[in-house]
Amino acid sequence: MDARPEAIRWAGPVRGARPGGALTPRAERAAVRGALRGEVGALDALFAAHWPAAYRAAYLIVRDAHAAEDIAQEGFVAAVRALDRFDRSRPVGPWLRTIVARRAIDATRARALRREVEDSALEHVASATPSPLAPEPELLAAIAALPDDQRIVVVLRHLLELTPSEIAAVVGVPRGTVNSRLRRGLDTLSREVDR
Repeated sequence: MDARPEAIRWAGPVRGARPGGALTPRAERAAVRGALRGEVGALDALFAAHWPAAYRAAYLIVRDAHAAEDIAQEGFVAAVRALDRFDRSRPVGPWLRTIVARRAIDATRARALRREVEDSALEHVASATPSPLAPEPELLAAIAALPDDQRIVVVLRHLLELTPSEIAAVVGVPRGTVNSRLRRGLDTLSREVDR
């Protein structure tokens, strides 16, 4: 299934693309410039390079494959619309993952209010987005079992590599609250993994 939004279609390889769709920093900057000019191939290169991480970020927070796909796509659309305001001296990946994470957090909060939270296993995320840095399925399952407030900060800090200050801004709580949620989540994970 092609998860790319309707407007983004394959237009051929992009110079500077690495195996698996990754872009060199120079190629990424060129793709951003091309996307600003409306070049479909440039948008496709950005999508190919960043879709796995964006989807994974959404899934690790919402724990629902369909919702994660929708959230990641909405995040891409929002990023493309805001690309003219993007600081091109910085990498696209962390900026995009922050957009997606914020949308996923909002969706999690809305679902919690409606009591529609599903507890599904995280195993297919590890297999769907292979990475040498991907956590073991057992660890992903333990992360999925954490309460929402702890799971979100653990995912943002240790899987998406945001700083505590960035997490505080994304989640909308003080940095001290981020640190205490992070500590409680890591303590729980430590107990689960040691079993």
